[in-house]
Amino acid sequence: MAKKCDIGVTGLAVMGANLARNIARHGFSVAVHNRHQDKTKSLIDNFGKEGEFTACDDLKELVAALERPRAIVVMVKAGEAVDAVIEELLHLLDTDDIIIDAGNSLFTDTDRRFEALKQKGIRYLGMGVSGGEEGALNGPSIMPGGNRTAYERVEKILTSIAAQVDDEPCCTFIGTGGAGHFVKMVHNGIEYADMQLIAEAYDILRSVYSLDAGEIGDIFEEWNKGDLGSYLIEITATVLRQKDGKSGGALVDAITDEAEQKGTGRWTARNALDLGVPLTGITEAVFARVLSAQRKLRTEASAVLIAPDVKTRKAEPADVAAIGQALYASKIVAYAQGFEQLDAASKEYKWELKLDEVAKIWRGGCIIRAKLLDRIREAYGDGKPVKSLLLESFFSEAVNKAVPAWRLVVADAVANGIPIPAFSSSLSYFDGLRRERGPANLVQGLRDLFGAHTYRRLDDGDTVHHTEWGKAAE
Repeated sequence: MAKKCDIGVTGLAVMGANLARNIARHGFSVAVHNRHQDKTKSLIDNFGKEGEFTACDDLKELVAALERPRAIVVMVKAGEAVDAVIEELLHLLDTDDIIIDAGNSLFTDTDRRFEALKQKGIRYLGMGVSGGEEGALNGPSIMPGGNRTAYERVEKILTSIAAQVDDEPCCTFIGTGGAGHFVKMVHNGIEYADMQLIAEAYDILRSVYSLDAGEIGDIFEEWNKGDLGSYLIEITATVLRQKDGKSGGALVDAITDEAEQKGTGRWTARNALDLGVPLTGITEAVFARVLSAQRKLRTEASAVLIAPDVKTRKAEPADVAAIGQALYASKIVAYAQGFEQLDAASKEYKWELKLDEVAKIWRGGCIIRAKLLDRIREAYGDGKPVKSLLLESFFSEAVNKAVPAWRLVVADAVANGIPIPAFSSSLSYFDGLRRERGPANLVQGLRDLFGAHTYRRLDDGDTVHHTEWGKAAE
């Protein structure tokens, strides 16, 4: 009898194929399947020598090739495709077999599947995987959630193929139900904010200081050597320096200014509203992508709406440093808001997320890996409760130091008509958070006048009041 495989992978587009190759490279036997058999053949023909693969023509053959309890990674498009694969597998699997959804599924879908499969005796993992195609092949950040015993069955495989930082795998069990996919969703939300902030810094450097793409790339390379050091800052320099084979200029200048999205940013923003978390930076980043997609409308508006005369000037080192400080402070706000959402979700859904572990596994492999994650891990160390990262000494000191430059950069961009929704909303969040008393007292007065929604007073605690507005005070 042929030796059974350690794990199976169905769905061999780039991510699925690279994940299968990564597993095989680490000495585990992998049964592979794709509904279009040419992809299976291509994987075996091109990379079959990298490890022990078994090609399967259909799901029945895939299941038969696996060691019990069987574990199958599903890497297909989120939504109906995942449900379709699960439905087909249900007729082939036995009690205690494991299905692992490694795509970008909405966490509520994962919760639903987790509960439904539990009733049928099938163990389910919703597993966030970050790092793109390169990470999938060479070491991603892995965020599995769902059935803990299922994780224990595949833990050795997952921790082996994950990115490694300081000899620690960027993989840990997140929590029950949809916890893994939730953490991946928030990761992607932070990614949205981070990229929007980078784009705004690039826009200021280009529009106010008339720097070309290569010169801005040099600035990002320098920034990557300091506090801003991160994967996204690093690859920004790479993108800006890429030449266009057709025009000979910078390739970025030839790319249409329409940013696409797959939905995870919208999911993050919607959930923040449900949880009551002020996720301003991430939400503005989502809206910025939506506005970028309205290219035809923007073209029409550019001929009608008035633009200020941009006061271009030479980029002095102090100007570049100020933009870097504003970028760093805004980046801290994005991470602080994301971790506040994780904390709120942990309490709401009773997941008991270990946020220091989340920070740990985001230090390598994933798209938002950055130097400051070490500090975030320290802040949440040993389960320490954190009201906001901005109240932790390292982050409060860093942001306070950047505030003067941050304000100047935002004011200068506004004066020159450069849209900076992520920079400005992050600064407004900071200002809203640092004020002991804001203007919401007026909002409450208005609500009470038109809707009798009541209000509380500063001088008598939690007593509820209502006023007949416009009448003489008693």
